Amino acid sequence: MAGKSDYLENKVLDFVLGNVSYTPPATVYIALFTVAPTDAGGGTEVSGGGYARVAVANNTTNFPAASNGQKSNGTTITFPTATADWGTVVAVGIFDAATNGNLLFWANLSTSKTIQNGDTAQFAAGSLTFVED
Repeated sequence: MAGKSDYLENKVLDFVLGNVSYTPPATVYIALFTVAPTDAGGGTEVSGGGYARVAVANNTTNFPAASNGQKSNGTTITFPTATADWGTVVAVGIFDAATNGNLLFWANLSTSKTIQNGDTAQFAAGSLTFVED
């Protein structure tokens, strides 16, 4: 399952129907979850053990043009090396801030991944895909 957050859904609706401006963030932050969020947010983000959200410039190099209602990462996204076990990662989220902030998109991983001390989590180019229906 994947989704656009309630926050972003409201921003898009106001922008398209009402001409209320919305400025997308210049940098987005990729997060990992051991319990998936929902459109309303929540979930359990990884913490400790050297974990940090990964900053990605929000541009067409890192996120090439959408096609057929889908958009994927254009470059590899690499997290810091785990200095302790992070647990089993089941979902990913995109935020507008390095900590806290607004969840923009989220998705369950097709295969969960246990991240242990010394592992480096990453998404190869083209492997992180978000779909609009």
